[in-house]
Amino acid sequence: MSHNSVPGVTILAPVNDTQAQILSPGALEFLAKLQRAFNPTRKSLLQRRALRQQELDRGVLPDFLPETAHIREDDTWRGAYPAPGLVDRRVEITGPVDRKMVINALNCGSSTYMADFEDSNAPTWENNIDGQVNLRDAIRGTITYTNPANNKKYSLRKDGKVATLIVRPRGWHLEEKHILIDGTPTSASIFDFALYFYHNAKKLIENGVGPYFYLPKMECHLEARLWNDIFNVAQDLLGVPRGTIRATVLIETILAAFQMDEIIYELREHSSGLNCGRWDYIFSVIKKFRYNPNFVLPDRADVTMTTPFMDSYVRLLIKTCHRRGVHAMGGMAAQIPIKNDQKANSAAIEKVRADKLREVKAGHDGTWVAHPDLVKVAMEIFNENLKTPNQIFVRRDDVNVTALDLLNTNVRGSITENGIRSNISVGLTYMESWLRGLGCVPINNLMEDAATAEISRSQLWQWARHKSRTAEGKTVTAEYLLKLLDEELVKLEKQLGPQKFGESKYGLAKRYLATQITGKEYSEFLTTLLYDEITTVYNKAKL
Repeated sequence: MSHNSVPGVTILAPVNDTQAQILSPGALEFLAKLQRAFNPTRKSLLQRRALRQQELDRGVLPDFLPETAHIREDDTWRGAYPAPGLVDRRVEITGPVDRKMVINALNCGSSTYMADFEDSNAPTWENNIDGQVNLRDAIRGTITYTNPANNKKYSLRKDGKVATLIVRPRGWHLEEKHILIDGTPTSASIFDFALYFYHNAKKLIENGVGPYFYLPKMECHLEARLWNDIFNVAQDLLGVPRGTIRATVLIETILAAFQMDEIIYELREHSSGLNCGRWDYIFSVIKKFRYNPNFVLPDRADVTMTTPFMDSYVRLLIKTCHRRGVHAMGGMAAQIPIKNDQKANSAAIEKVRADKLREVKAGHDGTWVAHPDLVKVAMEIFNENLKTPNQIFVRRDDVNVTALDLLNTNVRGSITENGIRSNISVGLTYMESWLRGLGCVPINNLMEDAATAEISRSQLWQWARHKSRTAEGKTVTAEYLLKLLDEELVKLEKQLGPQKFGESKYGLAKRYLATQITGKEYSEFLTTLLYDEITTVYNKAKL
């Protein structure tokens, strides 16, 4: 446990000399000011989420808000003009903030790189602080990395053609427990934002771009208003002109889908559009309506982008963004190259091509990939079909999406034992990696982040809760799922061998997953459920 000279700020983790540069007195004072000003509002908004969930549990379905109808109906207001480096965003790569990933992502030829402190980053103290070091060095062009295994050296391209950097801080629900301000854990969102902005905003402007962000997991426009207030105060404190910050909001909760206009409106001068966070969106639909038997979904593989509720949300997002003059970003292609199977690899690439073609034809201004090798594939599709930097001019006035359309979970498909086992296996594998500090995990030739595990455990919970029947005629019960969980763990032990399995965190992952799949106990997020397992000094201090 270390203390510093900033009154009211306590650091409950070891800090080396490099990390101390990030946790400078000036940076900690800036963080403390934002935390003291805005954490009470964050907490009240989280309480508002809990009350909203109680309404949903009683069967009150979401609708467009009558009190904000004037915002939706007013055709005159717009978001901000696209900022430098964000005019053409046709292919965005995403990934965690480890040093090698940062270099490879900036170098890979994508339009932008979303450096992620959220779902693809397990929030260990080292990951978060070293990630800030890595981004600071990247912005100054000094970042290098040498792979200890083969001595291979990595550095930024000499031609200067690197991707525009966008940073995703953690969501409002998360805390950074390694730093206390006035005895209270810091908001993880404010922590990630404040350290990055303090150290880099002016350098980014000097580089001809700006401090750009992706904002995750919001559930209402008031949560966007909170971000906007933070942006204004942060810019004022550092003498940066208001409107310099730009933020793209991920629409990855079903409740936010009913407030897209309002979310852009709240961020107006800071808005750079919306993104279809497709996997988290599916998770949100299951989670929010988990007690409602009308919202039981089939196997994850059957819930595609062409199912009614997903298609409606995409069309409404594109129409809303373009009406307001901002980017409508497409979703993630999670496929990764399959090096030892040419046929399987070709099939995976074709899936990516079809997905990206659907997006560009629908009107998206850009898309996401998880692996550098897919940048070229996505770029080819967008270059063939998009001859301008973006297609914000495609208005989609033909689209009319109702509340019922957004809630239409009439999905063709079935629940199968194979789907159940897949959910268990993926949930275990992802959680085990996360507990070891890895938040971006290749599973079954897909690059998965926390949303995958969230869908997996939420579906299992939902099927047990509603005693769903499988295609094989079996009723899904807690006992049945716990039996299959045991069997899948035995399979993993056989695959790994006794020694590797013994060194792994599978036992711990199983213990946590077992609490989440019986149809009874349900944690809002796996990341909050597991977080104390990867905190360091905080755990030992038992504060």
